[in-house]
Amino acid sequence: MNSKEEILKRLAADGMPESPYPEMDFVPQRFEAREAVFAERLEAAGGRAVRMLPGETLDGVIRRCYPEARRIASTLPGVTLATVDPDAVEDPRELVDVDLGVVRGSFGVAENGAVWIAQDIRHKALYFGATALMIVIPQDALVDTMHEAVVRPEVDDFGYGCFMSGPSKTADIEQALVFGAHGPMSVTVVLRGEN
Repeated sequence: MNSKEEILKRLAADGMPESPYPEMDFVPQRFEAREAVFAERLEAAGGRAVRMLPGETLDGVIRRCYPEARRIASTLPGVTLATVDPDAVEDPRELVDVDLGVVRGSFGVAENGAVWIAQDIRHKALYFGATALMIVIPQDALVDTMHEAVVRPEVDDFGYGCFMSGPSKTADIEQALVFGAHGPMSVTVVLRGEN
């Protein structure tokens, strides 16, 4: 018998006392001011949340938030300022460096400011290649935590999807934070009410 076998034999002889599994009495966090927490957490991640004003159009929100944007890619109804139809583009590299991508999000998560985006355009390159990204979600489509988010039906059946919380960012060893290193330099989530 070698030393390894002897050690394993002694461990097996001593045995470990059986312990019951801990109780699963976890209660997810709840937020009274869900929209305010969502906006605060999204801002902490480098993004921003804006609410559509009563009677405001998506074009109006685009001009209010991104007045300098010229190359705008979107398939959303009501975005007449779009100059690029991402579904008509053959090569996804053509979507890299558009000034603004305006896309649909399904819902937001208050605890971390993330938004679930299920791909509903031809090329997902728009989500990561645009200089700025505007994600439009219904203002009543906010959940408190990721525990609620992952059981929603939107997260169950999709070809491609992701949670996005703020713009792309990275930092080096000297703690220099850079936005837009691997994706959009800015992310705005539009909370769309009934207009």
